[in-house]
Amino acid sequence: MKLNIAVLPGDGIGPEVTKQAIKALTAIASEFNHNFKFTTADVGAIAIDKHGDALPDATLELCKKSDAILFGAIGDPKYDNDPSAPVRPEQGLLKLRKEMGLFANIRPVKAYKTLLDKSPLKKNIIEGTDICIYRELTSGIYFGEKALSEDGNYASDLCAYTRDEIERIAHLAFAAAQHRNNKVTLVDKANVLESSRLWRKVVKEVAEDYPDVALDFLFVDNAAMQMILNPKQFDVILTENMFGDIISDEASVIGGSIGLLASASVGDKYAMFEPIHGSYPQATNKGIANPIASILSAAMLLSHFGLHNEAELIRLAVEKSLKLNITTPDINTAIDTVTTTNVGDFIEDFIFNPKDTNLNFKNIHLGQSTII
Repeated sequence: MKLNIAVLPGDGIGPEVTKQAIKALTAIASEFNHNFKFTTADVGAIAIDKHGDALPDATLELCKKSDAILFGAIGDPKYDNDPSAPVRPEQGLLKLRKEMGLFANIRPVKAYKTLLDKSPLKKNIIEGTDICIYRELTSGIYFGEKALSEDGNYASDLCAYTRDEIERIAHLAFAAAQHRNNKVTLVDKANVLESSRLWRKVVKEVAEDYPDVALDFLFVDNAAMQMILNPKQFDVILTENMFGDIISDEASVIGGSIGLLASASVGDKYAMFEPIHGSYPQATNKGIANPIASILSAAMLLSHFGLHNEAELIRLAVEKSLKLNITTPDINTAIDTVTTTNVGDFIEDFIFNPKDTNLNFKNIHLGQSTII
């Protein structure tokens, strides 16, 4: 298969982790005789610094001409600490989602057996957790009309949804549940918000097309609590934009590190793949950023194009790296010498040698032994 992939590394640790994802994809292309072409462009704070725009026209044009987008991370403290900045890195990502029609964000959350003790939650609570969150991505309060009074003492943000916006992501969520455990949980605030009441009405109607899938409902405050008390009860979670942003980040603690969580943002025509973590500027160029989320995002990219065996090979490589403790300091307290690049090298080595990549990699490549 031939794929043209737009690479938007972004800010902070984005370039470092994205480099390891490209390394994995390049190895896959070599092993499976695919042709992947990578073209890099600026987005976020670095784009503002270079071009005065968080999403330059050239970047958007590249994305629209590509088969898929591999995204890193955006954000910089100089903007975080200045809420009055007229141009902000986040504007680039929001505009990209809107312009590309990426209306559905898909976030898998899995508790890896080898990392159960890394989570702040008890092992018996999280063991066996396997959730997929479907978050609406191009509407709601993040995109609604915003207003600030002239005296600066009143502000408003409109949360608005249409039937079509709800239906299209609901169908994706129910179809996904049919290939999982046949359960969808709608997270809303229908006891207070009119927009949530529309969500509940429309999702009930969509559910009639999927009689094999069970549908239940949770208010978002209860859902946040249940995510900690009993995450195993969830299969597919369906929710609106802001609730999904919060719930999916909360779910990251289940796996022990936000550096493990990948995501896909898809629409009718385009698709983008990115780790859910931020730019983590404090870790930039220190070799401590966890690239696994970015690498697993690359696996989701492969699955999106039907390359399921290739995607599974990357996932197996990740699981092996976790088992052998070839991981960065966020989840590795035993060995402090494993770098971002070491993890990427291991994944690459496994793709080329899935039967032979073992503890010898740990001993030789991490410089702990000179004996083969």
